[in-house]
Amino acid sequence: MAEEPGVEVESPVTSRSEQQAPHFLRDVIFHGKFRLLKALTPEENVHSQHGLYFQDGERRVDYVLTYSAKKPGGSRSGRQSVHLLAENAVARSFRRGPHGRGPRQQQQQQQQQQQRRRPPQGTRDPVHPPTSPAADVEAGGAGETSNGHEDHKAFRREEFEGKLRDTGLELEKDDTKISGVGFVKIHAPWNVLCREAEFMKLKMPTKKVYEVKQSGGVMDKISSLVSKVLEPLHPHIEEHQPKNIKHLSHTFSREKQHLFDLSDKDCFFDSKTRSSIVFEILKRTKCKAKYSMGITSLLGNGVYTAAYPLHDGDINDSAEPNDRKLLYEEWANYSVFYKYQPIGLVRKYFGEKIGLYFAWLGLYTQMLILASLVGVIVFLYGCATVDDNIPSMEICHPRNNITMCPMCDRVCSYWKLSSACGTARASHLFDNPATVFFSIFMALWAAMFMEHWKRRQMRLNYEWDLTGFEDEEDHPRAEYEFRVMQKSLSKDRRPQHKMDKLTCQDRLPAYMTNIVMMLLMIGVTFAIVFGVILYRISTKAALHMSSNPTTRNHAQLTVKTTAAIINLVVILILDEVYGAVARWLTVLEVPKTDKSFEERLIFKTFILKFFNAFTPIIYIAFFRGRLVGRPGSYLYVFESYRMEECTHGGCLMELCIQLSITMLGKQLIQNNLFEIGVPKLKKLIRYIRSKRGSYKEEERQKKLQRYETDHFLEPFAGLTPEYMEMIIQFGFVTLFVASFPLAPLFALLNNIIEIRLDAKKFVTELRRPVAARAKDIGIWYNILRGVAKVAVIINAFVISFTSDFIPRMVYQYMYSPDGSMHGFVNHTLSYFNVSHFQEGMETMDPLHLGYRVDICRYKDYREPPWSATPYEISKEFWTVLAVRLAFVIVFQNVVMLMSDVVDWLIPDIPKDISLQIHKEKILLVDLFMKEEQGKIQILESKSSTGGADNCNKGNNSTIAHPRFGPVTSNTEGV
Repeated sequence: MAEEPGVEVESPVTSRSEQQAPHFLRDVIFHGKFRLLKALTPEENVHSQHGLYFQDGERRVDYVLTYSAKKPGGSRSGRQSVHLLAENAVARSFRRGPHGRGPRQQQQQQQQQQQRRRPPQGTRDPVHPPTSPAADVEAGGAGETSNGHEDHKAFRREEFEGKLRDTGLELEKDDTKISGVGFVKIHAPWNVLCREAEFMKLKMPTKKVYEVKQSGGVMDKISSLVSKVLEPLHPHIEEHQPKNIKHLSHTFSREKQHLFDLSDKDCFFDSKTRSSIVFEILKRTKCKAKYSMGITSLLGNGVYTAAYPLHDGDINDSAEPNDRKLLYEEWANYSVFYKYQPIGLVRKYFGEKIGLYFAWLGLYTQMLILASLVGVIVFLYGCATVDDNIPSMEICHPRNNITMCPMCDRVCSYWKLSSACGTARASHLFDNPATVFFSIFMALWAAMFMEHWKRRQMRLNYEWDLTGFEDEEDHPRAEYEFRVMQKSLSKDRRPQHKMDKLTCQDRLPAYMTNIVMMLLMIGVTFAIVFGVILYRISTKAALHMSSNPTTRNHAQLTVKTTAAIINLVVILILDEVYGAVARWLTVLEVPKTDKSFEERLIFKTFILKFFNAFTPIIYIAFFRGRLVGRPGSYLYVFESYRMEECTHGGCLMELCIQLSITMLGKQLIQNNLFEIGVPKLKKLIRYIRSKRGSYKEEERQKKLQRYETDHFLEPFAGLTPEYMEMIIQFGFVTLFVASFPLAPLFALLNNIIEIRLDAKKFVTELRRPVAARAKDIGIWYNILRGVAKVAVIINAFVISFTSDFIPRMVYQYMYSPDGSMHGFVNHTLSYFNVSHFQEGMETMDPLHLGYRVDICRYKDYREPPWSATPYEISKEFWTVLAVRLAFVIVFQNVVMLMSDVVDWLIPDIPKDISLQIHKEKILLVDLFMKEEQGKIQILESKSSTGGADNCNKGNNSTIAHPRFGPVTSNTEGV
């Protein structure tokens, strides 16, 4: 399996795309041949399996560090070769030329490799003698540079790698085929793995296995039947043991190794666990170059360019079977979109933290199926009852001759209410009695989803042996230690034993900057919303001035749609800006640990993106049409822009348009198109950069090792972007669902694609993340609960103030002469005498309808002009307002009470899981009692033998204690 150093294997066959390399960009850009990108990237090289082990073919590569290695004789292409996909001619001449390895050096290296196979314990691993070829590479690069910057980096690397060897890790450098990049391969031997597993308190399976018995009740039988029916939906993953058999797990201890199944030491610690152990060592290993530094700081200062664990292998058909290939076939594939996710295998390969994310996403998607069905039923109910809706029938009646007041000053004229027939009918699709039921249902659905997730999370904790796991205090971040060091050096005093720390006073400038910048960013969001309002007002006036009657008739729809699209574009742009601003503000705070950094970053990002996504929607729902005034006394902005008002169908239809365009646009463009297009674009850029190097096309076919292949994958940037887009979607689904019952359906369709898209990204596009243990989804659960609580309040206000549900109910039960909805439209319209218009604000075309208008109508509850108090707010307004407020209070308290009842009825821990956890504790006690009894029996047998021998030794006596073994006494009795 080992590859001889310095041996070059030429590939006699070149692909057609390489023979026509000058036409590559033309084919990709103009002919859409994106599949050619796959041929030019080394992700799926069939020979990279060799890179999983050291040169001896026995020690597995658990982690890889990369650094920039300057080679002698390098040209401009050599300085830019960090982006190249294979070695260039200069690198080849370096290996073959006078600076390369001679036969004597190759013989010395072979002797060194023989010594590496048997490294003595307790001594340094002699992998890196001072005359190693990799050191020669660095020495050559350092000699080439005119300054000592590269020398300083090399010194830090040597110091850090020496500290790593002191911890017991084994290192090996490789003369890579990728020019300008050096690789340090790290292997953790068995004794290091055992030591670190004990330090990290890893739970490992013992020899003891037990059967997970079912209770045999009716529900279990139903569950078993359902499982058999759904068997085709499960992925084809071979289980190493039956599902009803489970290993008893316990915290690993070197003193109790006999309890664990160590028959196959190579597989006892899987690749995920090995890499996480090495990463833990890398985080706490420091070097003393200028100041204490860990791997994170070394990466930030460019001493190392990357650090990552390796994927298990390739995913193509010719590759050997491995977990990555299995995940690609049964998970990261669009053809299996209808199947369940192999969450157990995801956890085994990527770790618990990523496994919990996909488990949460899968459960959320499953729960959306029920919400989508109910939402579609509500929408169909609106479609079925639109012809029976009396208010819309009155508006659309041909004999309806109600004349409405102009929608804008001067350029707009009087219009017939019957012209709003289409809007009124469309509004009924989303504004009907069923939407109230749907709002209540979605509030309960959110509560059930949260409870269901807690139960699912507890079940996963049991299956993944995370019960009793507590987050340990994380290592301080390198930036925090650097700031503490600066603080210590700034004080003219002797060093103290007590370590300094950053206080609130030290962080006060950062906190003030955070507050000011957060308020500024939210202010920018409000300013943009206000700018879109001015756009709508001015555009509507301009369209009404058009000589084209079609343009004038569709002015409202044109303005609504274009304004929603503008809002969408602004939201997409500001999302990226706010993400960068939130990270910058979090860096200013200098949090102590990575967990604190992540939580602060999540909180800031969520606040900014929440305001960015929902401010335009909140304006339409609660403010538009309420700050208008009345004819003759309108409210103006800048003394020239009259505030916009809702159409007669209400603002709910406009809210639906804005919500649907924003939600669908974000999902289609930001979540899917960017995630598909950006990796393709990066591959194209990588190829363009590689074309600048002076090397031959056929050298692209060099055999790349696994660690070289993974070097060209994108680094893992964390789960925050994935969670954030789902949390914002959860807000769209729950916050304004009363205005858009189809939101769960579109979210479901998006998530079906999102799961496979994220899976493919993790398996094929990203470097393998370091496995992180976690027993829950952290701060995201609290954010979900907060959004669910706010959703109840917002939906109460949407139903009460945005829709016409309350005015209809008030009219039907208080003002209707026959208890029906006949006359409701006339009841909601007030009268205005056109002679009371302000001077210069009347319409320029008073005869637009063909006759002179003396009285026009507008939507409001006000006294008529002939009353004693003309145009004052009528008592009907106060009645409707009181009922609206009462509905908000009753709806909010009833729904929240029902949600609390759901929380109380559904236990957080499934009954069978609690029984199994209790059973595991009993089995553990039995296991240790048997071990203790065995030890006592051995000690008793030894003590009895020793006591018989000591009977002939005078006054000396030996007494065997049943727990502590033999106790010898010379002068006293025990």
